[in-house]
Amino acid sequence: MEHEEVKEMEEKEQKLPEVLPILPVRDSVIFPRMVIPLMVRDKEHLKMVDQVLQADRLLVVAMIKDPEATDKQPPEVHRVGTAGVVLKLTKTEEGTIVVVQGVSRVRIEEILSTEPYQVARITPLQDVEHTGKEIEAMMTSTWGLFKEIVDLSPHLPSELVQLSRNVDQPGPLADMIISTLNMERNKKQEILELLDVKERLKKLILFLNEELELQKMGKRIQEQVKKGIDKSQREYYLREQLKAIQKELGIDKEEPPEIQSIKERLEKKALPDAVRQVAEKELERLSKMSPMSPEYTVSRTYLDWILDLPWLESTEDTIDIQHAKKVLDKHHYNLEKVKNRILEYLAVRKLNPEHKGPILCFVGPPGTGKTSLGRAIAEAIGRKFVRISLGGVRDEAEIRGHRRTYVGALPGRIIQGLKKAKSNNPVFMLDEVDKLGMDFRGDPSSALLEVLDPEQNYSFSDHYLELEFDLSKVMFITTANQLDPIPAPLRDRMEILELVGYTEDEKLQIATKFLIPRQISEHGLKRSQVAFRKAALRKIIREYTREAGLRNLEREIGAICRAIAREVAEGKKGRFVVTEKEVEQYLGKPKYTYDMAERTSVPGIAVGLAWTPTGGDILFVEATMMPGEKSLVLTGQLGDVMKESAQAALSYLRSRAHELGIDPDFYKKNDIHIHVPAGAIPKDGPSAGVTMLTALASLLTRKSVKPRLAMTGEVTLRGIVLPVGGIKEKVLAASRSGIKEIILPKDNQKDLDEIPEKIRKQIKFHPVSRMEEVLEIALGLNHKKARTKPSSNKKKRSKS
Repeated sequence: MEHEEVKEMEEKEQKLPEVLPILPVRDSVIFPRMVIPLMVRDKEHLKMVDQVLQADRLLVVAMIKDPEATDKQPPEVHRVGTAGVVLKLTKTEEGTIVVVQGVSRVRIEEILSTEPYQVARITPLQDVEHTGKEIEAMMTSTWGLFKEIVDLSPHLPSELVQLSRNVDQPGPLADMIISTLNMERNKKQEILELLDVKERLKKLILFLNEELELQKMGKRIQEQVKKGIDKSQREYYLREQLKAIQKELGIDKEEPPEIQSIKERLEKKALPDAVRQVAEKELERLSKMSPMSPEYTVSRTYLDWILDLPWLESTEDTIDIQHAKKVLDKHHYNLEKVKNRILEYLAVRKLNPEHKGPILCFVGPPGTGKTSLGRAIAEAIGRKFVRISLGGVRDEAEIRGHRRTYVGALPGRIIQGLKKAKSNNPVFMLDEVDKLGMDFRGDPSSALLEVLDPEQNYSFSDHYLELEFDLSKVMFITTANQLDPIPAPLRDRMEILELVGYTEDEKLQIATKFLIPRQISEHGLKRSQVAFRKAALRKIIREYTREAGLRNLEREIGAICRAIAREVAEGKKGRFVVTEKEVEQYLGKPKYTYDMAERTSVPGIAVGLAWTPTGGDILFVEATMMPGEKSLVLTGQLGDVMKESAQAALSYLRSRAHELGIDPDFYKKNDIHIHVPAGAIPKDGPSAGVTMLTALASLLTRKSVKPRLAMTGEVTLRGIVLPVGGIKEKVLAASRSGIKEIILPKDNQKDLDEIPEKIRKQIKFHPVSRMEEVLEIALGLNHKKARTKPSSNKKKRSKS
């Protein structure tokens, strides 16, 4: 392709016409075989370029003699120029760029016309060639000088040297080198006008020497500037030392504005004496440092933290028990036990402000209002509220901070929270304390022991500050979903307040008073536009949510408000009343159904009650029997304790087979399989012992368990029913699932006092102490009657 282009250029050089248009340029000189872009803004010249492109693409590029002259029309140009081929034309916002490749030197003999642009008669010019040792020596000198200039110039690529080496003709070599250098326009024109190659090389060598001297001078100036900068830095350090010497001698010297600002803040800030001494010492150290030193920033940041922390700043408590009760009732419905404990705490604080009360820990399922209770307490007593989440925290330094020797060190979250509160007695909520982790970076829960101990936290020390901060005035509140993951020493420092799930009626009241108004407002609607019927709310609670808290309920209400907001935005007017029918239109088919009677209608199935971190739940225990080799199969991701409960239940039934009317040899040629559905969820604990035994007894006696009956309790090998935990959560779960009767251990009867009265009236409770009572209630098995059956059968067999 390149060969074809060279051939085309040679042909154009040989066939140059006698008359060509002239394109005058101010600062550019184009040489033969060189390609150069030219900016054209004049309309006449643009027309000329367009006409040239449509013809043979040839024109003459000639430099204007006086670039400053603007009044001459047309401008006077040098008589020697370059005939060139227009290769490309590109239009931009600034003008039109014309790319021209030089073909041959030409002399403008006569200007034939000037309107609309100059047209001249031209004569092509040929180089006067020379050969020999002198020319070769001049070419070598030219290459050497060009290489030095390229090496010194940052804007010239090193590849140019190799390109120049590939040019073996002296004339083109001079043209190529002069066109790449940023020299004066007149020098380039001078080279263009020299046809004698020997003279051209001489002139070029002279110009190159001048350029090289300029480059060397520029480099020397740069080195001198750099030395000057190094010298100024040295002088700066000397001045800083001089300041220190002057201070030692008692000579007053003006302090920098930054140091003066810190000193003023330190004078105004109320600080304990020990802290003030440390701050003054650090400020003195800072004033002797150079601002360029890395230590300067570390020391400055440390002082900022000391000056920003509320060492002695407190908010005044406004403890009004009646007002506090109103605030708590405003934000939370029911939760009477928790509210009473909070009001007792505030009452003691009012009577004895110096009282170091316990650390309250709210434990309960998600969505029961633990975090918002902390905000309500802060509002009730007029304190600032700070919340930090401990979920996933594994590094002890998150609590105690990093030492200042580390890059980017910061205080721990406790100190950061106090800085944010700007008060040393806020309500400080440590959220998700049960989600703390532990790894090679330390145990954050151990670091919290000092924070949450009223006998120690008056002198809490953060690794970053290394100063004692009084946390005794802070009211710490923690929250957790479950107690088991919290280490015993940490749990011992807190008073546990349990927030169990809400009943259906409580959810109805909370939705009406809190959730619906909030969702209507958040979705840009008005209270007058939307109304929820009670039946519709009950349907959402029963058939679309099954939870202890309220988050899913609020989510479903929000989905309905969102759908209504869309209708309003589309132009629909009027009042939107949400009834049971509309609920299905907005939310789709119900997610939960009452299939209790259907699932327990066959023998071998019993309903148990379980406790989970998210509230109570019901679980089904299914048992079946098939021919086999006396094995017991347990499935459903059961834990070790639950598996042992199943083994104990089977042992009890084998030992009481005669009394229950069961074939004593039922296990010899059969396999028994016990399965607890929802197999993807791990299950453990002893409270399913009664349920497993009842399911097995139902299977072996072929009697179905009483419908809508659930049970809980641990069972021993002797048939004694032991108490279990989580009774309130389990009863609430049973109520949500439509259970009408519950069997529970007799020792758990006292826990029923916590159950709302309405639910106690809806559900019939059967307190039991032995398995015989359970089987009689669930299966109708009477032990006295069952005992006579095996003996009478035995007599009949002996007689026969």
